[in-house]
Parts: sequence; structure tokens; C-alpha cells
Amino acid sequence: MIWFTSDTHFGHENVLKFTDRPWETIWQMNDAIVDNINGRVAVDDELYILGDFSFKMTAQDAYGLRKRIACRRIHLVPGNHDKDWTQPAVAGAFTVEPPICVLKIDGQKIVLSHYPMADWQGMNHGSWHLHGHIHSSGGAYNEFNRKQGLLRYDVGCDANGHSPVSLDELREWFAGVDEPGQALREAFLQGLTGQLAGQRVEGRAEQRHVHHRILTEQQSQHAGFIDRPQPFHLPSDITHERPRFPLVLARRASRSPDKPR
Repeated sequence: MIWFTSDTHFGHENVLKFTDRPWETIWQMNDAIVDNINGRVAVDDELYILGDFSFKMTAQDAYGLRKRIACRRIHLVPGNHDKDWTQPAVAGAFTVEPPICVLKIDGQKIVLSHYPMADWQGMNHGSWHLHGHIHSSGGAYNEFNRKQGLLRYDVGCDANGHSPVSLDELREWFAGVDEPGQALREAFLQGLTGQLAGQRVEGRAEQRHVHHRILTEQQSQHAGFIDRPQPFHLPSDITHERPRFPLVLARRASRSPDKPR
């Protein structure tokens, strides 16, 4: 059997407050979530943890919690709070997967990541998207996705009774999706395209209006300039003194060439 969970946040005291988890201490939380995993996931099963296994714990302490989980084959898709689980001291804890991991199980494509995605590989062809990170609770988010025709599911422990979700449970859940996500996506893109086209038309109309207003003002100014008499002003770099050199030449030209000076 294959199982999925996310955002256990072992060791993170503040998670008790912002997710309203039903425990008073992180020690109670750690014990309860480990028991929930062991109560569902068998030793030879396969478990995918989609990020944020622990927080505010040393790698060695977190590794100690990992050893309490009976399942031998645990894959970790890294989240924003995870340790470097490839360092030699803890390298055997998990099979560390890339940030976006794509599975194909019995013909079903499943895209795994810590963060939710609006568009994922094979979305238009029936692929599932499993994620964590958002700490949704009570199943409202997952139900909303199903009603919207989206094959997307938050496997985080806060959305699933602080326990892993099985592949069979997910198959049953997604079977209740009446409409594939393709229709919703196309409707969204068509609406966005129409909105952008409308903005372009409005923008062109406004641009033509501005150009017409500027041209009208220029024409009015030009017409007023021609119609009224304009005062004449000498440029500032021209002196008002009489030019001397041309007059000297004129006097010399008026003298008779035979008359001595």
C-alpha cells in the first residue's frame, strides 16, 4: 500500500497554536502523530511525506523520531522547513526526492510537491496533484477543489485527521470529481483573455482620445498665433549698435580713385 502525508512539523511548538492541533505539548503531538502513522502504515508499505517533517529540532532529534516510525520505505519531498537529509549523519532517514516528484502508478500520473500548484503536469489529462504546506483543516479546501473539478488534494496531516491518506482513499475521493479540471482551466483562460482584450480596446480608445485632444489644442494654438499680430523681437545675441564695417566700406567706395587722401 502507498500512503501520503505532509507537514507533521515534529518539534514545532508554535504549530499547536496556528493550526489549532488538539494537544497541549509538542511531546504529546509527536507521540500521537507517530502512533497515527504506525496505526495505518505497515512496515513494508511505502510512505511519501510532502515536506516539513520537523521544525525547531536538531537533525539528530528529528532522526530519532523517524526511527520510531515502523515503515521502512519513506520518501521525503522537501518542504521549506526541512533539514538537509542528505548529510552523512542522517542520510539513511529518507529517500529524498526532488521538489517536484512525478509518479505513475497503474497508469495514474501523480504530481507531488510541498507547495500547491495552479497548473501541473498532465492536469488536462487526468493527473492528480498532491501537496501540503497550506495547513488546511477540516477538509473544506479539498472539498472545494472537488466541487471545482480540480484533481488537487492537500495531504497535510491537519486536513486528514493528523494521519496519512492511502492511494485507495484518494482514488475514491477523485472518483467523486464530476468535471475534469480542463473545463475550469479553459473557462478561466477564456475569461482572462477576454478581460485583457477588453483592456486593450479601452486602452486604444483612451490613447486615440488623448491624441485627438492634444492635436486639437495644438491646432487651436497655431490658429490663434496666426490670427493675431505678433510683436517683433531681436534675438538676444544681436546688438543694437550700428554696424561699422559696412559703412567704412561704403565710404571708401564713394571716394574717387584719382583723388589723393
